[in-house]
Amino acid sequence: MTAEGRSRVLVTGGAGFIGRRLVRALLDQGAEVTVVDKRPPRDPDVRSVLGDLCDPSVAAEAVRPGTDVIMHLAAVTSVLRSIEDPVETYRTNVDATATLLELARTRGVAAFLLASTNAVAGNVGTRVITEQTPILPLTPYGATKAAGEMLLSAYCASYGIAGCALRFSNVYGPGMQEKDSFVPRLMRAARDGGGVQVYGDGNQVRDLIHVDDIVAGILLAWRAGATGPLILGAGESFSVNDIVQAARSVTGAPLPADHVPAKPGEMPAVIVDISAARALGYAPAHDLKSGLATVWPEFAASPGAEEATQ
Repeated sequence: MTAEGRSRVLVTGGAGFIGRRLVRALLDQGAEVTVVDKRPPRDPDVRSVLGDLCDPSVAAEAVRPGTDVIMHLAAVTSVLRSIEDPVETYRTNVDATATLLELARTRGVAAFLLASTNAVAGNVGTRVITEQTPILPLTPYGATKAAGEMLLSAYCASYGIAGCALRFSNVYGPGMQEKDSFVPRLMRAARDGGGVQVYGDGNQVRDLIHVDDIVAGILLAWRAGATGPLILGAGESFSVNDIVQAARSVTGAPLPADHVPAKPGEMPAVIVDISAARALGYAPAHDLKSGLATVWPEFAASPGAEEATQ
C-alpha cells in the first residue's frame, strides 16, 4: 500500500483491449496504477513504462518496490500468430512471465494475477471445462499460457505469493476495432454490407464474455485473494449460428453467412463451468445481445473499408 493507503498496481499490457478497461476501473477505485506496454496508455492518470517486457530492464523499471499486485495481461494472444512464430510467443508469454515472477519474489509483491485461457485444456469435445480439466494444449498459444500457469504455481508454493491464473473464455466488447476475432469481423461486415465466413455447419458452440465482466472478475479475484486457476466466462455457450443471428438483430444488417470447410483443429465446443468464480460473487452482467449492443456503435460510427482507403 502507498502512504495514503491506496493499492499500488502494475498492469502489464495496460494499453490493450482488456487493459484499458481494467486500468480505468482501478483508477475509479482509487488505486495507484503503473502501466507497462509497447504503446502509451490513453489515460494520463497512470505512471507509464514504455517498452517490451522481454527486455529485463523494462520489467525491472515497471516493478517498483512497494508494488502490491501485478496484473499480467501482456501476451501474444493470437492463436494464428503463435503457430506462425512459436519462438516469439514463448519469449513473450513464458520468458517475460518468469522475469516478472522473479521480480515479484525479490521485490516483495504480495499478489500476481495471470491472464490465462481455457485453451490450456485443448479439445475436450463437448465436455464442460472446469478448473480440474487436465491441461493438454493444442497450440503454442495454449502451451505457453499453460507454462505461465505452472511457473505461477511454483512461485506461489515456494515463495508465498498469492497467485491466480484467470482462464478467460472469448472476450469481446468496446475497443475491438483493431482485433480480428469473430465479433469484430461480424461488426465490420455489418457496417460494410458484407457477409461473414462460418466454419462448417456453424453448430460449434462458444462462450463469449463481455470485457467489463472480465474486468469485474479480475478485480473480484484480487480482492478475494483467489488462488489457483479460476475460469472467467459467461457460463453460457451459443452456437456460431446463434452469434451471427444475434449480430443481425443488434445491427439490423442481413449478414449473409458463407459456410466454408472447418480448419484443422476447429473445436466442436467451448463450454465452461464458472461455479468457482460464482462462489466468490462473480455475476456476469451482460447477455449476448446486450453485450453486442455495446460493440456495434463504435463500428457503425467508423468509416467503412472502401471509404477508409480513399
